[in-house]
Amino acid sequence: MSLLATVAAFLVTLGVLIVVHEFGHYLAARACGVRVLRFSVGFGRPLWSKRFSPEGTEWAIAAFPLGGYVKMLDEHEGPVPPDQLAFAFNRQPVGRRMLIVAAGPAANFLLAIVLYWGLFMHGMPGLRPVLDTPPAGSPAALAGLKQGDTIEAVAGEPVTVWEDVHWRLVSRLGRGGELELLVQGRDGGRRVHILRLAPDDGSDQGKGLTTRIGLLPSRVIEPRIGEVLPGSPAAQAGLRTGDRVTAIDGRPVESWQALVEAVRRHPGSPVRLAILRDGQRLEVSVTPRAERMDGQTVGRIGAAVYAYTTVRHGPWRALLQAVQKTWEMAALSLELLWKMLWGEVSWRNLSGPVTIADYAGQTAQMGWMPWLLFLALLSTSLGVLNLLPVPVLDGGHLLYHVAEIVTGRPPSEQALMAGQRIGMALLFTLMLFALYNDLNRLLGP
Repeated sequence: MSLLATVAAFLVTLGVLIVVHEFGHYLAARACGVRVLRFSVGFGRPLWSKRFSPEGTEWAIAAFPLGGYVKMLDEHEGPVPPDQLAFAFNRQPVGRRMLIVAAGPAANFLLAIVLYWGLFMHGMPGLRPVLDTPPAGSPAALAGLKQGDTIEAVAGEPVTVWEDVHWRLVSRLGRGGELELLVQGRDGGRRVHILRLAPDDGSDQGKGLTTRIGLLPSRVIEPRIGEVLPGSPAAQAGLRTGDRVTAIDGRPVESWQALVEAVRRHPGSPVRLAILRDGQRLEVSVTPRAERMDGQTVGRIGAAVYAYTTVRHGPWRALLQAVQKTWEMAALSLELLWKMLWGEVSWRNLSGPVTIADYAGQTAQMGWMPWLLFLALLSTSLGVLNLLPVPVLDGGHLLYHVAEIVTGRPPSEQALMAGQRIGMALLFTLMLFALYNDLNRLLGP
């Protein structure tokens, strides 16, 4: 993808997240009767600004895009006319102030839930976790896993696609120990394998975790039946999802492409399929439906490839799954941050704006669905980051308000200034770490 397209995807991604976050603050402030002076996307000198009424909010886009802010009427920010004191942020009850502060991260979580909800209802395609041959000496090879095994559960949690496997493993970063995998073998039988993980397995780079453990996606698309269309020749013949075709008219079949080509050669003519189902060998007869394709007549049976699947739910179930997914991603983000602080996971897992821009460009090039998934993940991470109890972040302001509830008085100006300096120093250090990691990934081998 071109540099210009990557930058554009990055700015759109960042713009959506910032607008949603700050709009959460804005709506909460207006609902609580606080006057909003400026809504800015970006920091620094405004490149564009507009006020729709003399006393209304100034809407602005500033030069530095890594953030934004909502400026409210506040005596800490400057003199407030006596007739406007009732609309000042600092004059509101502490509960209202906490609501306004928390509304930003809450908006990010809500965005993630809405995105996941829509994606689950639409249907999210994914690659089934079918294994390639594990590298010799890897934890997967030592556990007895083989090519063609399909992972069905990790530590008792069902998995459907490779993404599920990845996140289940990421949650184990820095922990080590034994991990139980339930797999279905090529013979249709189900077995439990125990992965023995070292504490540092994948701790240096979560992105390569499955590769280091030896869990690799199969490079050969097996001749297994996926979704069977209702009323299709495959459905009429009694084929089911998961059936593995071993032969057609007595000739062995080793790949999905070979199966497709054999079916295409028999439009309207019955063929005998030898299949393996739950460890049992069966034989069925199916007559491919004749269809015109690219100027010729070919046979089709109405069955999708097993290697890919679509996760789809109804509205209510999709909403529950969206909330659960957002919760899991938020909890995982917190867990990884905690492990970084205690040295259980390397700081090299921390990403900055360059990596985010790269991923934004890559997912945008792949299509709208991968980009929306990336946006949901990033929105969740932003919500978690802003809730950290660090001065200058929303979590730091919430901490001030909690202290005010406990002590019965707001923090002093000296305490606020000291906290701001500490918070800025922490954020600057964090940004340096992230930028260093970005450059290492960009320039490294």
